[in-house]
Amino acid sequence: MNRRFWKQFAIALALFLAGYFTFNSKAFSQTVEKPKVSIAVGGKNLFYYLPLTIAEQLGYFKEEGLQVEISDFAGGAKALQALVGGSADVVSGAYEHTINMQAKGQPITAFVLQGRAPQIVLGVSNKTMPNYKSVADLKGKKIGVTAPGSSTNMMANFVLAKAGLKPSDVSFIGVGASAGALSALRSGQIDAISNLDPVITMLQQKNEIKVVADTRTLKDTNEVFGGPMPAATLYASEAFLKKNPNTAQALTNAMVRALKWIQKAGPSDIIKVVPESYLLGDRALYIEAFMKVREAMSPDGMFPEAGPRTALKALQAFEPDLAGKSIDLSKTFTNEMVKKANAKYH
Repeated sequence: MNRRFWKQFAIALALFLAGYFTFNSKAFSQTVEKPKVSIAVGGKNLFYYLPLTIAEQLGYFKEEGLQVEISDFAGGAKALQALVGGSADVVSGAYEHTINMQAKGQPITAFVLQGRAPQIVLGVSNKTMPNYKSVADLKGKKIGVTAPGSSTNMMANFVLAKAGLKPSDVSFIGVGASAGALSALRSGQIDAISNLDPVITMLQQKNEIKVVADTRTLKDTNEVFGGPMPAATLYASEAFLKKNPNTAQALTNAMVRALKWIQKAGPSDIIKVVPESYLLGDRALYIEAFMKVREAMSPDGMFPEAGPRTALKALQAFEPDLAGKSIDLSKTFTNEMVKKANAKYH
């Protein structure tokens, strides 16, 4: 009797341990390869990057087993430089950079979409250009962008190109994405500004700019670009994504959760989560700005099928180097990780 008991106990224990190690090896295989991840971003306070801030502030990265360090730069071009230079693993930045970098032989891939409209607004100063009539009037003028080469610069270039102007017909000046941008316009250092909310809504509220082109809604974005235009993404080098698939999936999971949270959140919920400094001293204005860009946030992180083609066409309008290059758009983005994240957080 005693011997039978111990025999059964030994079998039960063996089965338990076999199950335990099988389960744990499965869990282990899903662990992130790189628990510490550095993300570069250009203008973190902007609504353009709100999903990144929400994922960070609500602890979604931590819950995915990640310790994320976010470095904030003056604009997207600077964030891209950090990735190329090796000081950042991932960038929270504009999709267009994936196309430009492929043309330069440095492939990067966007793996989750934060915004389905760029949210960038080009406006002229009512102070220095009170008699503005058309985009042609910008010839020889100074245009403030977050940083030269950033998506704000690209959008301005595209609007100029549609009016027959080249990037060299104007002067672009980097003014950042917060207080510096406001003071540059107010002091007359720049004649026009290509920037995002909450900066733009602040200038509009005080009637300091006249809006020339607006991409805060899907309708306006279609009018400017002629189709859906992918905006903020998370992107990384092909090498990083191949080496760290579980890490990239964990980042995607956190971002998709943040996007779904934003869809259900009210303006007061947003204000409770974002750092006080983002409000630029005016809560009511921040809420007003959020309502203007809410539609621009991606509901699920998926890249629209026609989006990459729209972006390529826009870039080719003002970048002669791209005109003769063969770009494989399928390598500039992937929806694979987003699909898995949506299955997890449906």
